[in-house]
Amino acid sequence: YAKVAQSIIDLAVYGKAQNRSYERLADFTDTIGNRVSGSKNLDLAIKYMFNALRKDGLENVHLEPVKIPHWVRGEERAVMLQPRNHTMAILGLGSSVATPKGGIEAEVLVVESFEELKKRQKEASGKIVVYNQPFVSYEETVQYRESGASKAAKVGAVATLIRSVTPFSINSPHTGWQDYEEGVQKIPTACITVEDAMMMARMAKRGQRIVVRLTMNAQTFPDADSFNTVSEIIGSEHPEQVVLLSGHLDSWDVGQGAMDDGGGALISWEALSLLKDLGLRPRRTLRTVLWSAEEQGGVGAQQYFQLHKVNISNLNLVMESDLGTFTPQGLQFTGSAQARAVMAEVMKLLKPINTTTLEEHGEGTDIEMWMDAGVPGASLHVADSKYFWFHHTNGDTMSVQSPIEMNLCSALWAVVAYVVADLEEMLPR
Repeated sequence: YAKVAQSIIDLAVYGKAQNRSYERLADFTDTIGNRVSGSKNLDLAIKYMFNALRKDGLENVHLEPVKIPHWVRGEERAVMLQPRNHTMAILGLGSSVATPKGGIEAEVLVVESFEELKKRQKEASGKIVVYNQPFVSYEETVQYRESGASKAAKVGAVATLIRSVTPFSINSPHTGWQDYEEGVQKIPTACITVEDAMMMARMAKRGQRIVVRLTMNAQTFPDADSFNTVSEIIGSEHPEQVVLLSGHLDSWDVGQGAMDDGGGALISWEALSLLKDLGLRPRRTLRTVLWSAEEQGGVGAQQYFQLHKVNISNLNLVMESDLGTFTPQGLQFTGSAQARAVMAEVMKLLKPINTTTLEEHGEGTDIEMWMDAGVPGASLHVADSKYFWFHHTNGDTMSVQSPIEMNLCSALWAVVAYVVADLEEMLPR
């Protein structure tokens, strides 16, 4: 496959398709903007992509219906009244309830951890709990965003303000989904900037009394009708067997959703485009799925799994890109030792662009249920040190994308998908 891999790389990186994925992404995000679950913008994004995939000449382009959450932020504001007047930058968290009419005005209790909250629980009643947890890693620190509200509500807090989950800040709040614990009072919850969380921690250490007025008008509506967007190159010998490439089409309601996950969606389209342009039709079907409502917990992908798991034995490999399309380094992979050995050989074909690394553990909210069920899974591994700088913020725009990096990601994605789909045997389970 060395010759065919080189032809894909040449087209994507140096040839007529150079910068195409970037230009398509720019047109898409500039035209539609952000695309939160349940919004009119997400509907427009799905229509845009459906038409674009058909116009591109891909096969079996269709929409598969799903029901998705519909939460609307509304107006929100947080003002520190004591020890000085200061308007804070905030972003309410997905599924948060609103404050009572007129807002909540309360004293602040600053804690650095759930352990500290437990120790000081007697002080929390009637207060706004501010979490000033340090960033360790996304996986570890995100639990404050996800469950901080319910933990504070249990000890009588009236609202929570959570330090944004990021290693770097220029006074930028980060949003995201949060989950209320069943049977626990729902209290309003939002993220504040690292700078404001640290400032309030310093004030608290000095023994200063901090008072904040929080106003949030968030609303949760009944689940909305939406779609997963699907396109294919149908296999020449085993059309029923599938290699699935994917990214999610929805985003948060801030920025442009260019990085999270416009890039992943676009390279999953571009991979099919490259193969179509070269007249390459593998033995098995290549299927690109652009998911709906990933940000709310992989909602569209869960429904896809329920619908298609009857054909699980025909799913050869599931692929997802959702950690940015920065400089690619290789793949993260989950599968049997035999499948790993095959994938290691496939990755050697990417030596011309120096992206041959095969790491442990494929990841992705939208493909984890397939991997849990034994299907081999792969995720794009990129130089992602800046990913969480822009994640779920107003800074997630085309400015963080690079055409050169997207060309390389597209080449890797297309080579892996094509070769695995064309091998004589399916990947061993």
